[in-house]
Amino acid sequence: EISPNLGSSLVISIAAGTPITKLQALLGANTPIVRCMPNTPALIGQGITALLANDHVNADRRELAASILGVCGETLWFNSDEDLDKVTALSGSGPAYFFYLIEALVDAGTSLGLDRSTAMRLVRQTAAGASAMALDPANDPTELRQNVTSPGGTTEAALNQLTLENVDESFKKAVRAAFERARKLAE
Repeated sequence: EISPNLGSSLVISIAAGTPITKLQALLGANTPIVRCMPNTPALIGQGITALLANDHVNADRRELAASILGVCGETLWFNSDEDLDKVTALSGSGPAYFFYLIEALVDAGTSLGLDRSTAMRLVRQTAAGASAMALDPANDPTELRQNVTSPGGTTEAALNQLTLENVDESFKKAVRAAFERARKLAE
């Protein structure tokens, strides 16, 4: 309905799983379109938004789209709809993975006998501090983890259990499932 009135207006789409080709079919083949995938931390200016432009978006409009979405946090350009489906699985869904981990840690704390509010306070601040350390480009997450892990210590015991439970593979499978779902939605 709006396509006849668009002219050469730039269209920015946040419709998850809707590829550029589908947007062009709806809005007109010559419409300049930027497809993007923000994540929920964008609500507080701490997100990251993946951007994809069709061939009708010139450099000025790319800059405009990045500046509009930049108020929500960082922006990063990609070259294909498949890449945006990967982004959807990783950073689009990613906040839920961290919230899930926070929930699991709080539950672990309460199972040890801590009251819920104390466990929540401990886990939230731990998450905030660890995130701040991981955000520093000078810090490598593997090195940060190794620095906390004393040989024969408590952290090593916990990490050994996570390895035994194949948690890293579970995360890979989870992200793959999200990616496959994003591709399915694109159909």
